[in-house]
Amino acid sequence: MANEYLNPGPSREEIDATTGLVLLEFGAPWCGHCQGAAPAVAEALAQFPGIKHLKVEDGPGRPLGRSFRVKLWPTLIALRDGQEVARSVRPESVESVQELLSQL
Repeated sequence: MANEYLNPGPSREEIDATTGLVLLEFGAPWCGHCQGAAPAVAEALAQFPGIKHLKVEDGPGRPLGRSFRVKLWPTLIALRDGQEVARSVRPESVESVQELLSQL
């Protein structure tokens, strides 16, 4: 699992070309909502070891976040072979993250 936000993150083309299961997390290291959700995300991901976790630092003008129409942080996007399957905006519990990951 990634502990730090990638800055810059991967391109949209790189994300679209991924294979397997990926949890793409958009946020910022200083974001209180992101810090609050981090324990729930970590706990839920521990139950899904086959999912790759990418934390991408987002902000105005960041092309990857805009391509996914991210507006609030954290936004979690579940991908299967580069295609969005589901998303969760500002998850507040382990259960909400588990529900998202179970859709993969």
